[in-house]
Amino acid sequence: MQGLIQRVSFAKVEVAGTIVGEIKTGLVLLLGVEKEDTQAHVAKLLHKVSNYRIFTDNDGKMNLSLKDIAGELLVVSQFTLAADTQKGMRPSFSSAAVPERANALYELFVEQAKESGLEVATGQFAADMQVTLCNDGPVTFNLKV
Repeated sequence: MQGLIQRVSFAKVEVAGTIVGEIKTGLVLLLGVEKEDTQAHVAKLLHKVSNYRIFTDNDGKMNLSLKDIAGELLVVSQFTLAADTQKGMRPSFSSAAVPERANALYELFVEQAKESGLEVATGQFAADMQVTLCNDGPVTFNLKV
């Protein structure tokens, strides 16, 4: 399971011209689910996303987490994160989970994030989405569990 997180001052996701998810200060999480991923991977990634210290404290150091700042989380499914780009000029998606499995783990991640007390917005699984965001920093990290 992979999560590309971006620290943002705002972000939104649109599907067919309609905003389906929107946040203010927080993180955008592009979530990629792979064949071997389990519920344990969901819990581990959620812990990392919630507690990863990438927000600045009063001294300008990255010492605060999403939970520390009571930030919001926008979760967007992103199967292309599972791409193998090692060979050739076209990505292979052989390691990506099948859509049914990927959606189940994506939904579980969102549900557990909400249960943990985070303010969560989402995109729409398997839709053609337009994501607009202001990457604060820019600060971007690829988390793999």
